[in-house]
Amino acid sequence: MNAQTIPLRHGANRRPAERQAKPLLMLIRDKHRAIPAPHQWASLGQALLEGDPIADDLAAWLCGADRPARKQAFEQALHYGIASLPEADEPLRAFFAVVESAPTWLDRQRLNRGMAACAVSGRTGMRVLRDLGLMAGYQASAINRTLVMTGALQKGAAKRVAETTKWWMDCTTPGGLEILSQGYRSTVQVRLIHAMVRRHLQHDPEWDTARWGLPINQVDMQATYLAFSVLFIVGQRALGTWLRQQEAEDIMHLWRYIAWLMGVKDDRLSSTFQDGLIALYQNLLSQDGPDASSQQLGRALMDEPLARHYALPGSLPGQWEKQVHLSIIRWFVGRRGLKALGLPTYSLPWYPLIFMPANALWCVVNRAVPGGKQRLVKAGRASQERLLRSLFGSTAPAIRPLQGER
Repeated sequence: MNAQTIPLRHGANRRPAERQAKPLLMLIRDKHRAIPAPHQWASLGQALLEGDPIADDLAAWLCGADRPARKQAFEQALHYGIASLPEADEPLRAFFAVVESAPTWLDRQRLNRGMAACAVSGRTGMRVLRDLGLMAGYQASAINRTLVMTGALQKGAAKRVAETTKWWMDCTTPGGLEILSQGYRSTVQVRLIHAMVRRHLQHDPEWDTARWGLPINQVDMQATYLAFSVLFIVGQRALGTWLRQQEAEDIMHLWRYIAWLMGVKDDRLSSTFQDGLIALYQNLLSQDGPDASSQQLGRALMDEPLARHYALPGSLPGQWEKQVHLSIIRWFVGRRGLKALGLPTYSLPWYPLIFMPANALWCVVNRAVPGGKQRLVKAGRASQERLLRSLFGSTAPAIRPLQGER
């Protein structure tokens, strides 16, 4: 594959991207490793044309003859294992043979420790994922293209945040990633949804492969996974949550497995926090800059707190949450980022400046006393569960069903 076949978006925004990613570069110890060598840069560009072959084959099979029976077979394998279907067709058998296996590097004790570390910060971690991972990520307009063309704006930001939070909670609940458990099932379901979206958009005449590469390609999947791991760690520390280095490494291990289960290839996975910082920095250099979709998605997500279900009546709780999130976003992306996202540029980082010292003191005090970390984990998980209930209200938390995909 030569340079002419690499999608045009690759590195088209490199100089501004280097400026935007400079805070990450400051955290990288070996800065020479962060600068992509020519072969690394070419490989990153080529990965924009790489999908998820076994999931793509499964999606094609599901769209074949007798769809209801094939979907039922998928659901049976998802809930009871492929062994419950001794005469399953090859695409179904090949897919589940992979996801039901375990990579040689997997350490389930580290998974459990990573899950506990994800709960330590409680709602703070969820705010980081929303405001640094999701909102700041909208500045990468090529990734937005999939959201826009699949109707994410029409479906609403509240629905997307709720479903993503539900999936995150499934994956970070103790035992949730055991084969056939809820986190495993949610991740496999999302992986297939991605394959169905990829299949749909590849047949859409408006999709420009020469410009954007494949929909939901390996580069964009890697960016999402690193947002849930690297940015989650960086953002929590920036808001005062004290994570020990081993806890950070365990979070990286947890999300390395989740990303593997999601279909990210081994050469796009990072085994350490420093490797993850380097991979994210290089990924950001490849991403396209903000456009009109960044502002459309940004403004929709800005108003998402207004649609939540609060215990207190009236509009005040929603307006408060909206301002808190805007303040955190300002802390992470600056005034330039607010403008790119179509958000009020007069927003100030008042909340982090007040919250960060208090949160740091809270974490230090709790970790200094016996059983303190366990209390942090318990209280943090309870806070995350309350947030999940506020997102769904009286509706049972669930990821949209497969048949809902276009």
